[in-house]
Amino acid sequence: MDVYGFTVRTIDGTEQSLTDYRQQVILIVNVASKCGFTPQYAGLQSLYRKFHQRGFSVLGFPCDQFGQQEPGDEDEIRRFCTQTYDVTFPMFAKIEVNGAHTHPLYRYLKQQQPGILRSQAIKWNFTKFLIDRQGLVLRRYGSVDKPESIEPDVAALLG
Repeated sequence: MDVYGFTVRTIDGTEQSLTDYRQQVILIVNVASKCGFTPQYAGLQSLYRKFHQRGFSVLGFPCDQFGQQEPGDEDEIRRFCTQTYDVTFPMFAKIEVNGAHTHPLYRYLKQQQPGILRSQAIKWNFTKFLIDRQGLVLRRYGSVDKPESIEPDVAALLG
């Protein structure tokens, strides 16, 4: 199994298969608009701009499970991201990343790359998963790992 087996809902409400990202290096991130880590949007956008033409995508998944730091609906989230951080990378509908209603994609990501002490729980917003061109989950980064620190790993996968 790989990430290409999943379908997700875009921030515009349409269903999208992750097969659309086949052969790309992908960084999947649970995001929030009112979090101390929210400025990472700028770094994520910078990575996307720098490497997109070489086959790299950032996929943002809003989540309101951590301190209600993503309270808005999809229109508010999209507006915030574009107006505040000029986000052009793909954004998706709000999901849950922990608990009984965990989105199947996140259930898979957490199984493939558990956190510290093999914990599968996402600890906070801006947890990141790096996916290679074959759709395999290679690495998990915590909220404190800034996008700039991930750049060498992305560049290495892009060749």
